Amino acid sequence: MCPANPDSSPRIGVAILARAPVPGRVKTRLVSVLGEEGAASLQAWMLRRTVAMALEADVGPVSLWCEGDAEHRAFIRCRELGPLRIRPQVAGDLGRRMLAAVQESPTAAGTLVIGTDCPVLNAAHLREGARSLADHDAVLIPVEDGGYVLIGMKAPSAAAFSAIDWGTSQVMAQTRQSLAAMGWRWTELSTLWDVDRPEDVERIAAMFPEVAELLDRRRTGGGSSPA
Repeated sequence: MCPANPDSSPRIGVAILARAPVPGRVKTRLVSVLGEEGAASLQAWMLRRTVAMALEADVGPVSLWCEGDAEHRAFIRCRELGPLRIRPQVAGDLGRRMLAAVQESPTAAGTLVIGTDCPVLNAAHLREGARSLADHDAVLIPVEDGGYVLIGMKAPSAAAFSAIDWGTSQVMAQTRQSLAAMGWRWTELSTLWDVDRPEDVERIAAMFPEVAELLDRRRTGGGSSPA
């Protein structure tokens, strides 16, 4: 199989921001339907899937920015999937953490920043995002709840992450305003959805049989601790 990017194409870094799958500290809005252990197991599955997907995209070097214990076994096991740089997230709000990931990008042509909450984000999306940076300053993938699951930038800019009400339905709209005020040219790919609310649990289980099995085990009290 040929690489996703020919040698003549610029390599684009992929920075994944993730939380350690610690019961009681992740996916707390899903605890009512999954329990703390079930929510952590889902987080661990989405983490591993996201890292594998980013490596499959083969657009450039992949880094995993860890919130919590960077030596958590779930993070360390992700190294089994392929070349991966593991870094601790900096302190501060989400914007500060994303900015730090872009600032430390190992590639000069740009960086794609993603999280782990979007199970329908795939390698093709990353490749399209990387291509978009050839003639845009930024690229974004909005999500249905008003935020975004990917932001790609040719160069770091604190202004892109300023005056944003993180965790609200205004994130995407405010980001558009910031980019417009900066005079940047950006593009947006098709809107996706992420897993953030109890109703999203059935949605992801319907798409991924392995998730349905995992969640069934958790609901009945079986299975092992999140890896």
